Amino acid sequence: MTGGVSARETFRWRSRSFLLFGAGAASLAAGVLLARPAFLYLALPLLTAPLAATLLGPQRAPTARLTWAVEGSAQEVRVAGTVTFDRPTNPRDIEIEFSTPPGLTEDRPPEVERAGSELRFILHWSASAPVVVPVPFPRAIWVDPAGLVERPVRWSPTPLVVERYPVELVHIGAVRLERTIAAPGEILSRRIGADGEFFGIRHAAPNEPPRRINWTATARTGRLMANEYQLERTGDILLLLDARPTSLGRTVDAELLALSAAAAYGIAESFLREKARVGLGVYGEFLDTVPLAGGRTQRVRIKNALLKVRLTRSPGPDERCALSLRRYFPPGVTTIVFSSLADDESRYLVPYLRRRGFPVVVLSPSALPILTARPTLSAEEEELVARLAKVVRRDRIARTWEDAPVVDWNDYWSLGGLVDLLRRPGRRGRGV
Repeated sequence: MTGGVSARETFRWRSRSFLLFGAGAASLAAGVLLARPAFLYLALPLLTAPLAATLLGPQRAPTARLTWAVEGSAQEVRVAGTVTFDRPTNPRDIEIEFSTPPGLTEDRPPEVERAGSELRFILHWSASAPVVVPVPFPRAIWVDPAGLVERPVRWSPTPLVVERYPVELVHIGAVRLERTIAAPGEILSRRIGADGEFFGIRHAAPNEPPRRINWTATARTGRLMANEYQLERTGDILLLLDARPTSLGRTVDAELLALSAAAAYGIAESFLREKARVGLGVYGEFLDTVPLAGGRTQRVRIKNALLKVRLTRSPGPDERCALSLRRYFPPGVTTIVFSSLADDESRYLVPYLRRRGFPVVVLSPSALPILTARPTLSAEEEELVARLAKVVRRDRIARTWEDAPVVDWNDYWSLGGLVDLLRRPGRRGRGV
């Protein structure tokens, strides 16, 4: 449930109220037709009980504040939260419902504790594979003690995202990347303090933040003077997700795309932490991009873009992706392509990118762990199908290696192969 509550949603009768209305109307009709006062006396409380619950309860939607956070590591995911209600709302009159995000499974029922004016809860989930997914807002409603009337709680929770990706990606940002900026070397930083070293003093701009003003130099010169800072970037990297459907089917394709988004987020976060510039491209029918940039704002941009990644229904041609990429990114930037390589169409994207000047490394999430976890045949048939699928995949990966190095990602919680590949510049792809 989202933060705001409209006027129509501030009051609702529950199904129990309609049962009482129906029983009261039947008793009233029986009393009139049969001329029996007992039925009339019985109809009176049945009809007035829902109305009394409406009048005695809060006339407006109760307000609350939700403070929550994601805890745990690796596959374990815990969400701990505290809901604080404004008086006179009693937490014991609040019913709260939780939804499990896609990609996570519930290990045990939620733990809910009510004390004073607060409601505390702990959710226990587990991630079977890397995932970056928003947590749905809990649905909280006030219910009268008789269970006749309900009112949604008015609140504006802070969005919460579960981020789980292979641990090797935490330090992948230390890899030295090839520079693609026009003037490599030290450049001016927009950050202040520990993120940049002092370079010099200049005249302050009209919109200069107060923290950057050098007040000693200002007093000496009689004009506003500002500090300049500089830092060294480690290079540029482009993350390209192939969001086109394959012969595996939309369900498996969606799971593999979610895995790619989780890995892309971990790679982007690590490189941004090391002051590199990171760009993002998502290719379905057309190319959606986040231009090369660095800093905390870029981290938020990339995360929001990855949370919106969906499998396209109308796949675009490979050459369109390569041509569009040249409009937004300079040639020569190290490019990681996330593709399942489930068919030849997805494999043909790599040579087009190389012809346009992008050195490519392919990270290919394998569908075999997903398919083997859903057996539909006998044990012997499943083993034979798995062997044939492995042979076909090895052949397709070998063909892709002719154009660019490939990391076969079959252990979803480990990406040591990608880290090792990026640390060896001689094994990266090269533009033609």
